[in-house]
Amino acid sequence: MTYDPTGHLLLTPIDKEAPARVQRLRELGLGERPDPAFDDFAHRLAEVTGAPFSMVNFIDENRQFFAGLHTPEGTHSGSDLGAAAAGGGVGRFMARDHGYCPHVVVRRKALVLEDVCDYPRFAGNPVVDEIGIRSYMGAPLIDRTGVALGTICVVDTDVRPWGRAGLETIKSMAMELMEQIHRREDGRY
Repeated sequence: MTYDPTGHLLLTPIDKEAPARVQRLRELGLGERPDPAFDDFAHRLAEVTGAPFSMVNFIDENRQFFAGLHTPEGTHSGSDLGAAAAGGGVGRFMARDHGYCPHVVVRRKALVLEDVCDYPRFAGNPVVDEIGIRSYMGAPLIDRTGVALGTICVVDTDVRPWGRAGLETIKSMAMELMEQIHRREDGRY
């Protein structure tokens, strides 16, 4: 948990479910390596939403891992989103206190930020200054055991009017991905 020293805002939510999530991710074999099926899903998510960046994101106690990643350049390499962004690329890992997906996982419901700067709690996030993120939309990936494994999300460096249609899209695509993960777990993939 981190606090903004000037405004004393809680930037990263307390995540009491993290140990159970890590155990469940290990059981499913997720969150440790890139997955071409998740890259394909992220690409389709970007196409459907018109967003330049999209991710399938699994979160452990310390970091976020983009098992599925789509960027405008179509690249899927790198090690740290912040460091890679400074060098012009996007990577597979990001600190847990960067971005908005940890909030989605703890809240267990979708989050739409058409302009992150309209929300003081979210405008102070490091991804705003370090990467230039201005718009975010994400939904939790809640599996059949009730554990929030991570998120799917899209981000843009421009303000985006996602609206109700965007919210419904991100939620339905999260359910679709969970069905895919469950089929994989059941050996029907």
